[in-house]
Amino acid sequence: MVAPPDNDVLWARGLHHTHGSTPALTGVSLGVRDGEILAVTGPRGSGKTTLLKCLSGQLAPTEGEVWFNSSPVHTLSSPSRERLRLDRFGWIDTEPHLVPELTAWENAALPLLLRGTGHRAAKHTAMEWLDRLDVGMCARRRPARLDQSERQRIAVARALAAEPQVLFADDPTAPLHRADGAQVLRTLTTAARSHHITVVLATDDPEAAALADRSLALLDGRRTGAPAGPNGSPDAESRAACSLSV
Repeated sequence: MVAPPDNDVLWARGLHHTHGSTPALTGVSLGVRDGEILAVTGPRGSGKTTLLKCLSGQLAPTEGEVWFNSSPVHTLSSPSRERLRLDRFGWIDTEPHLVPELTAWENAALPLLLRGTGHRAAKHTAMEWLDRLDVGMCARRRPARLDQSERQRIAVARALAAEPQVLFADDPTAPLHRADGAQVLRTLTTAARSHHITVVLATDDPEAAALADRSLALLDGRRTGAPAGPNGSPDAESRAACSLSV
């Protein structure tokens, strides 16, 4: 087993995953530095969502390693991975998955409440993020009374309110109109930089990818293009290959 580089908050080597008999990832390696915004790009079906789920511990790779802060995620038990996702990771899905019985602010505060944060503090934090995403006026409404754009903004507020160390965003602006999507992405990237949140963003939108520090392209479950990081420096795929050759 090869230890990951010290400056990578997330590191993966040789990830393989299949859906049934269909390969979804084939030998993908990468590294994400602390505080970095990484865009994972590629067409629909290229493996973006599968990669994010393997990195976040939602899926166990068929082969390969995933490390978070130099600790192996791929060897954790299912309950330990769930705890990691609650305490350290955030997730924004392509579609908003809100609890229908809860109001908007309760949905946004839910991760904090599950961690044991006090009711008043959790509500205050949730309301701050709802206001920043222009849905504060929806705070007392339940999801059935909201439109798609409002529900997605609340899902984004829920992820940001928890201040995760790593936020995984799976094409979060797909259900939004262009102007709404641009505003949500600006809020997301600004919040990530001001709160030092590492972001892994899956997208097929070049404008969204342009907001990231670096991009990684997938096609048919494989990385494409030269494996270079910022300013042309080698990224984790090159480092992993070098580690294996030592």
